[in-house]
Amino acid sequence: MDPKMKSAKEEHNKEEKEEGKLKDSQEKASKPLEAPDTSNTNNSETKSKAENEDTSTPEERLAFEKDRVLRLSAEFDNYKKRKQREIDDFKKFANESVFRQVLPVVDNLERAIDAAQKNADHASLLEGVQMTHKEIMKLLEMFSVKLVKADKEAFDPNFHQAVTRHETGDFPENTVVKVLQNGYLLHDRLIRPAMVIVSKRVEQETEDKKQEEID
Repeated sequence: MDPKMKSAKEEHNKEEKEEGKLKDSQEKASKPLEAPDTSNTNNSETKSKAENEDTSTPEERLAFEKDRVLRLSAEFDNYKKRKQREIDDFKKFANESVFRQVLPVVDNLERAIDAAQKNADHASLLEGVQMTHKEIMKLLEMFSVKLVKADKEAFDPNFHQAVTRHETGDFPENTVVKVLQNGYLLHDRLIRPAMVIVSKRVEQETEDKKQEEID
Protein backbone atom coordinates (compact mmCIF):
# COMPACT_ATOMS: atom_id res chain seq x y z
CA MET A 1 0.00 0.00 0.00
CA ASP A 2 1.11 3.44 -0.85
CA PRO A 3 2.45 5.19 2.27
CA LYS A 4 0.46 8.30 1.45
CA MET A 5 -2.81 6.36 1.24
CA LYS A 6 -2.00 4.59 4.52
CA SER A 7 -1.36 7.88 6.27
CA ALA A 8 -4.62 9.35 4.94
CA LYS A 9 -6.58 6.32 6.17
CA GLU A 10 -5.10 6.50 9.67
CA GLU A 11 -5.92 10.17 9.87
CA HIS A 12 -9.49 9.45 8.81
CA ASN A 13 -9.89 6.78 11.49
CA LYS A 14 -8.54 9.15 14.09
CA GLU A 15 -11.08 11.80 13.14
CA GLU A 16 -13.92 9.27 13.39
CA LYS A 17 -12.85 8.30 16.93
CA GLU A 18 -12.74 11.90 18.05
CA GLU A 19 -16.18 12.55 16.57
CA GLY A 20 -17.56 9.50 18.44
CA LYS A 21 -16.15 10.73 21.77
CA LEU A 22 -17.62 14.18 21.22
CA LYS A 23 -21.02 12.66 20.39
CA ASP A 24 -21.01 10.58 23.61
CA SER A 25 -20.16 13.55 25.79
CA GLN A 26 -22.93 15.60 24.20
CA GLU A 27 -25.49 12.86 24.85
CA LYS A 28 -24.47 12.66 28.51
CA ALA A 29 -24.73 16.40 28.89
CA SER A 30 -28.19 16.46 27.34
CA LYS A 31 -29.61 13.90 29.80
CA PRO A 32 -31.57 15.47 32.78
CA LEU A 33 -30.00 15.10 36.23
CA GLU A 34 -31.73 12.57 38.47
CA ALA A 35 -32.89 13.92 41.85
CA PRO A 36 -31.58 12.03 44.89
CA ASP A 37 -33.99 9.69 46.58
CA THR A 38 -35.25 11.56 49.63
CA SER A 39 -38.36 9.55 50.23
CA ASN A 40 -36.87 7.81 53.28
CA THR A 41 -35.69 11.09 54.77
CA ASN A 42 -39.07 12.77 54.31
CA ASN A 43 -40.82 9.82 55.87
CA SER A 44 -38.53 9.94 58.92
CA GLU A 45 -39.06 13.66 59.43
CA THR A 46 -42.83 13.31 59.15
CA LYS A 47 -42.82 10.48 61.67
CA SER A 48 -40.68 12.45 64.10
CA LYS A 49 -43.00 15.47 63.89
CA ALA A 50 -46.02 13.29 64.45
CA GLU A 51 -44.43 11.78 67.53
CA ASN A 52 -43.59 15.20 68.98
CA GLU A 53 -47.03 16.65 68.43
CA ASP A 54 -49.19 16.82 71.60
CA THR A 55 -52.26 14.81 70.82
CA SER A 56 -53.84 15.31 74.26
CA THR A 57 -57.06 17.25 74.58
CA PRO A 58 -57.37 20.54 76.54
CA GLU A 59 -59.30 18.71 79.25
CA GLU A 60 -56.48 16.19 79.65
CA ARG A 61 -53.86 18.90 79.81
CA LEU A 62 -55.91 20.80 82.41
CA ALA A 63 -56.27 17.68 84.52
CA PHE A 64 -52.53 17.08 84.31
CA GLU A 65 -51.72 20.63 85.42
CA LYS A 66 -54.20 20.41 88.32
CA ASP A 67 -52.59 17.19 89.46
CA ARG A 68 -49.14 18.75 89.24
CA VAL A 69 -50.24 21.79 91.29
CA LEU A 70 -51.78 19.54 93.94
CA ARG A 71 -48.56 17.53 94.22
CA LEU A 72 -46.48 20.70 94.60
CA SER A 73 -48.89 22.05 97.20
CA ALA A 74 -48.69 18.82 99.20
CA GLU A 75 -44.90 18.83 99.05
CA PHE A 76 -44.75 22.45 100.23
CA ASP A 77 -47.19 21.73 103.05
CA ASN A 78 -45.02 18.83 104.22
CA TYR A 79 -41.96 21.07 104.05
CA LYS A 80 -43.65 23.71 106.24
CA LYS A 81 -44.70 21.10 108.79
CA ARG A 82 -41.19 19.68 108.92
CA LYS A 83 -39.65 23.11 109.43
CA GLN A 84 -42.19 23.95 112.15
CA ARG A 85 -41.28 20.75 114.00
CA GLU A 86 -37.61 21.71 113.79
CA ILE A 87 -38.37 25.19 115.15
CA ASP A 88 -40.46 23.77 118.00
CA ASP A 89 -37.69 21.33 118.94
CA PHE A 90 -35.13 24.13 118.85
CA LYS A 91 -37.24 26.30 121.18
CA LYS A 92 -37.84 23.36 123.49
CA PHE A 93 -34.19 22.33 123.81
CA ALA A 94 -32.35 25.60 123.07
CA ASN A 95 -31.29 25.98 126.73
CA GLU A 96 -30.13 22.40 127.12
CA SER A 97 -26.45 23.38 127.13
CA VAL A 98 -27.12 26.02 129.81
CA PHE A 99 -28.84 23.54 132.07
CA ARG A 100 -26.02 21.04 131.60
CA GLN A 101 -23.62 23.66 132.93
CA VAL A 102 -25.92 24.60 135.82
CA LEU A 103 -26.24 21.02 137.14
CA PRO A 104 -22.69 20.84 138.59
CA VAL A 105 -23.39 24.10 140.43
CA VAL A 106 -26.53 22.56 141.93
CA ASP A 107 -24.45 19.54 142.97
CA ASN A 108 -21.98 21.79 144.82
CA LEU A 109 -24.81 23.61 146.61
CA GLU A 110 -26.27 20.30 147.73
CA ARG A 111 -22.86 19.20 149.02
CA ALA A 112 -22.49 22.49 150.92
CA ILE A 113 -25.92 22.07 152.50
CA ASP A 114 -25.15 18.48 153.47
CA ALA A 115 -21.81 19.49 154.98
CA ALA A 116 -23.44 22.29 156.97
CA GLN A 117 -26.01 19.87 158.39
CA LYS A 118 -23.33 17.41 159.49
CA ASN A 119 -20.77 19.96 160.64
CA ALA A 120 -21.39 23.25 162.39
CA ASP A 121 -18.21 24.73 160.94
CA HIS A 122 -19.44 28.01 159.50
CA ALA A 123 -16.10 28.71 157.88
CA SER A 124 -16.39 25.56 155.75
CA LEU A 125 -19.94 26.45 154.81
CA LEU A 126 -18.92 29.95 153.78
CA GLU A 127 -16.05 28.59 151.72
CA GLY A 128 -18.38 26.15 149.96
CA VAL A 129 -20.92 28.86 149.15
CA GLN A 130 -18.18 31.16 147.86
CA MET A 131 -16.85 28.42 145.57
CA THR A 132 -20.35 27.78 144.27
CA HIS A 133 -20.86 31.48 143.57
CA LYS A 134 -17.55 31.58 141.71
CA GLU A 135 -18.63 28.67 139.52
CA ILE A 136 -21.96 30.37 138.76
CA MET A 137 -20.18 33.55 137.67
CA LYS A 138 -17.92 31.52 135.39
CA LEU A 139 -20.97 29.87 133.92
CA LEU A 140 -22.63 33.22 133.24
CA GLU A 141 -19.44 34.47 131.63
CA MET A 142 -19.41 31.45 129.32
CA PHE A 143 -22.78 32.53 127.97
CA SER A 144 -21.75 36.21 127.61
CA VAL A 145 -23.65 37.33 130.71
CA LYS A 146 -21.74 40.00 132.63
CA LEU A 147 -22.28 42.34 135.57
CA VAL A 148 -23.39 45.92 135.13
CA LYS A 149 -20.81 48.27 136.62
CA ALA A 150 -22.54 50.20 139.35
CA ASP A 151 -20.68 50.50 142.65
CA LYS A 152 -19.13 53.98 143.03
CA GLU A 153 -20.09 54.76 139.43
CA ALA A 154 -22.03 57.78 138.25
CA PHE A 155 -25.73 57.03 138.21
CA ASP A 156 -26.89 56.01 134.74
CA PRO A 157 -30.65 55.48 134.32
CA ASN A 158 -29.97 53.31 131.29
CA PHE A 159 -28.35 50.66 133.50
CA HIS A 160 -29.24 51.60 137.10
CA GLN A 161 -32.52 51.72 138.95
CA ALA A 162 -32.44 54.10 141.89
CA VAL A 163 -34.30 52.78 144.92
CA THR A 164 -33.55 55.69 147.23
CA ARG A 165 -31.17 58.60 147.76
CA HIS A 166 -28.62 58.84 150.56
CA GLU A 167 -27.33 62.09 151.98
CA THR A 168 -23.53 62.04 152.11
CA GLY A 169 -20.61 64.33 151.63
CA ASP A 170 -18.22 61.52 150.77
CA PHE A 171 -19.32 61.23 147.14
CA PRO A 172 -20.36 63.61 144.38
CA GLU A 173 -24.05 63.94 143.87
CA ASN A 174 -25.76 61.24 141.77
CA THR A 175 -23.13 58.63 142.55
CA VAL A 176 -24.03 55.00 143.32
CA VAL A 177 -23.06 54.52 146.95
CA LYS A 178 -24.49 51.02 147.39
CA VAL A 179 -25.68 48.20 145.14
CA LEU A 180 -28.71 46.39 146.51
CA GLN A 181 -29.02 43.97 143.61
CA ASN A 182 -26.62 43.43 140.73
CA GLY A 183 -27.66 44.12 137.16
CA TYR A 184 -26.65 42.00 134.19
CA LEU A 185 -25.99 42.34 130.48
CA LEU A 186 -26.38 39.64 127.87
CA HIS A 187 -23.76 40.62 125.30
CA ASP A 188 -24.63 44.33 125.03
CA ARG A 189 -28.32 44.05 125.95
CA LEU A 190 -29.53 44.90 129.44
CA ILE A 191 -31.49 41.99 130.90
CA ARG A 192 -31.77 43.44 134.43
CA PRO A 193 -30.83 46.86 135.77
CA ALA A 194 -28.83 47.24 138.97
CA MET A 195 -30.89 48.34 141.97
CA VAL A 196 -28.86 51.04 143.71
CA ILE A 197 -28.79 53.79 146.30
CA VAL A 198 -27.72 57.15 144.92
CA SER A 199 -25.88 59.89 146.78
CA LYS A 200 -27.30 63.29 147.62
CA ARG A 201 -25.14 66.11 148.88
CA VAL A 202 -25.92 67.33 152.39
CA GLU A 203 -24.73 70.85 151.59
CA GLN A 204 -27.33 71.25 148.92
CA GLU A 205 -30.15 70.29 151.26
CA THR A 206 -28.83 72.67 153.96
CA GLU A 207 -28.80 75.51 151.48
CA ASP A 208 -32.37 74.69 150.51
CA LYS A 209 -33.47 74.87 154.18
CA LYS A 210 -31.75 78.19 154.68
CA GLN A 211 -33.47 79.57 151.63
CA GLU A 212 -36.83 78.36 152.96
CA GLU A 213 -36.20 80.06 156.31
CA ILE A 214 -35.35 83.34 154.58
CA ASP A 215 -38.53 83.09 152.53
